[in-house]
Amino acid sequence: MNQPSNQPPSPALLQILQDLASGQTDVEAAAESIQASSIGAGADMQTIPGATVDLGRLTRCGFGEVIYGEGKSTDLMTQIVQTQVAVGQGCLITRIDATAAAQLRRVFENTRYNPSARTLRIGCGDENLDPIGIEGHSTHVAVVTAGSTDAHVAEEAAETLAWMGVACERIDDIGVAGPQRLLAAVPRLRAAAAIVVVAGMEGALPAALAGHVATPVIAVPASTGYGANFAGLTPLMGMLTSCAANVAVVNIDAGFKGGYFAGLIASGIANAKTEAASSEEA
Repeated sequence: MNQPSNQPPSPALLQILQDLASGQTDVEAAAESIQASSIGAGADMQTIPGATVDLGRLTRCGFGEVIYGEGKSTDLMTQIVQTQVAVGQGCLITRIDATAAAQLRRVFENTRYNPSARTLRIGCGDENLDPIGIEGHSTHVAVVTAGSTDAHVAEEAAETLAWMGVACERIDDIGVAGPQRLLAAVPRLRAAAAIVVVAGMEGALPAALAGHVATPVIAVPASTGYGANFAGLTPLMGMLTSCAANVAVVNIDAGFKGGYFAGLIASGIANAKTEAASSEEA
């Protein structure tokens, strides 16, 4: 349980409650105002030794807080997960090594560890944690690799999308060294709500792909390549200077960031479709 705050209520919160008491607003509108202004955000912070867990992020941002596993002790990660699971939030841990993942899997029952992605997902019930295929889903994200050596970054993106509840289609090894492979994949790419493209070497694939689709393309530079790749700096600079207008770029090897960005786009489209369908039925 959170400790009660010694600070007085904010004027904004008092005004909302006064409007509610006087009948100038209703309960639903008051709740929306409090949520929108994050007035109650402090009450959603759970302090544990070594961390402050942001339990309110799910409400504010649509998705819960993600645990960056590298450098954290197994005990600390266990406590953070326990805090999230206790309030019904499933967990995603990125950059977690196999030893730590094995220890956490002994503590929590419903888990999915992806050694290539270095991710661990933990459910708060018995839900299926497998990646979500595109069959039966009108909105999905395509996760693309230029070469098979980029797969570990793409796996991190795909696991992130699965944690977000977003359907994902993998399209692998269609880099510019064989342009016919990209052309063959264009019809599938055009069906996606967003596309994550992971590319190392010179990082040319996102720009080449983006010219074929009316879709946001999230480029993820990979550290794959020979010396002049400079551990991903060369594709990063190439992607940042791309003349393709529908390309946005995240950090080197940042599969999580690419997947999350694409997942937000897809989730927004899916929510809009649901709201439109509800309006038509009404």
